[in-house]
Amino acid sequence: MPVSDGMISALIDLKRADDEGLVAQLTGQLRSLIATGRLGKGRALPSSRRLASDLGVSRNTVSYAFEQLAAEGYLETSHGRRPVVTVDGGERIEGAGAVASGDRSGKPQLSPWAAKLKQTDWPMSYQAPLRPLRPGHGDFREFPNEVWARCLRRSAVLAAKRELGPVNRTRLREALAHYLATSRGVRATAEQIMILPSAQAALTLIAATVITPGDNVWAEDPGYPGAAAAFRASGARVAGIGLDEQGMQRMPGMATPKLIFMTPSHQHPTGRLMSLARRTEFLRLSRPGKTWIVEDDYDGEFHYDSRPVPALQGLDGHGRVFYVGTFSKAMTSDIRLGYLVVPPALVNTLEIAQRHIGLIAASHIQEALAEFIADGHFLAHLRRVRRLYHARRDHLVEGLERHLGETLSVEVPSGGIQLVARLKRGRADQAAVKRLVAAGVETRALSSLALGRPSDHGLLLGFAAWRESEITAALRTMASCF
Repeated sequence: MPVSDGMISALIDLKRADDEGLVAQLTGQLRSLIATGRLGKGRALPSSRRLASDLGVSRNTVSYAFEQLAAEGYLETSHGRRPVVTVDGGERIEGAGAVASGDRSGKPQLSPWAAKLKQTDWPMSYQAPLRPLRPGHGDFREFPNEVWARCLRRSAVLAAKRELGPVNRTRLREALAHYLATSRGVRATAEQIMILPSAQAALTLIAATVITPGDNVWAEDPGYPGAAAAFRASGARVAGIGLDEQGMQRMPGMATPKLIFMTPSHQHPTGRLMSLARRTEFLRLSRPGKTWIVEDDYDGEFHYDSRPVPALQGLDGHGRVFYVGTFSKAMTSDIRLGYLVVPPALVNTLEIAQRHIGLIAASHIQEALAEFIADGHFLAHLRRVRRLYHARRDHLVEGLERHLGETLSVEVPSGGIQLVARLKRGRADQAAVKRLVAAGVETRALSSLALGRPSDHGLLLGFAAWRESEITAALRTMASCF
């Protein structure tokens, strides 16, 4: 509300220091009263003599404050007349740092990348507790928490006795190098492996070190939205590349990009497996030092119907492939550890970048995980949950065909922790997801994973995190919503 002349001095609180300090304080407080509308446009302020008397300061202190506000455009002053406020509260005075005229809401100005985050962010329902059949999760209830707790306790006790060690702990790098070589056919030394807070952190690190603004990037469409977000944040132009039955398609008519992102062993979200011939095509397309391939093997531990296909990285003889993995799918999502296998020529650069960006995983968790793997607990857990998840996949597929066969067409993946069920009629998958979430069943719309105009419409359904009785109950709910 507007204030009287007598109230202006009551609204100003000056801390007695030196004259220069008083001028700065008075200038800032008067500026604030104008910017908030307490002193409105056209309002005449008390004379410098009157205000100085009311505040108990020198007249020069008030005069200097009036002169500064006049220079900024807040006041109009003339000899022999009281200063007059020249702006409405919230108007921007160039150079004064107030809010822009016409944008009185104070809406922040975002970068182009941040402005697009709503298109790639996870659904708001994902902030709520886990509910059937949310994709992307394993069953934390099946994790050997007591064993893991013992590893953590030992690591925490030893941490107090250890000297400061490397950011990427040697024991875990060596354990991972052996595991990835035997289980996924990855060819890498321990020195090429970086331990990070998540797989998304690995994508951020890659983007920061190899992407120049304006570079072209290819990514699967539909695909993992976090990858596009990471590359766009570095200024890349991301092009969505369509899929066929072998996964990401080769695009001979397009200029070779700086980077290609793919999930060849289990395409996200369709679960399709890229053939050896297609993998070889992409390796031939990439040029050492000029075009990089990022292979995200986000749930490569889970194959049910055949032997797992070796990683694309293992076929690369020229150091062109980054290999990204995570422990959140195989163990439990709150482990928050991922890893990155780096081409030899970039190891030193990425280690420096890792420190500067701050993508560092807690050392005691790294040491605990190294022990968990070395003592055989990790492989024992994987063998057990593979059997469980295989049975749950089959149970979900059978239930979808029985309860929703006229509505949904199921694409059965050979592995992984989720599957796609396409709508047989219509394209309203996002409306269907809203109905299901309201009824207590969480899915994700396939169209929401498109980088361009959606061509696929369906539901992404998780099965690994849910027991068969929970899957059955969720299917009955789904059937009632269609």
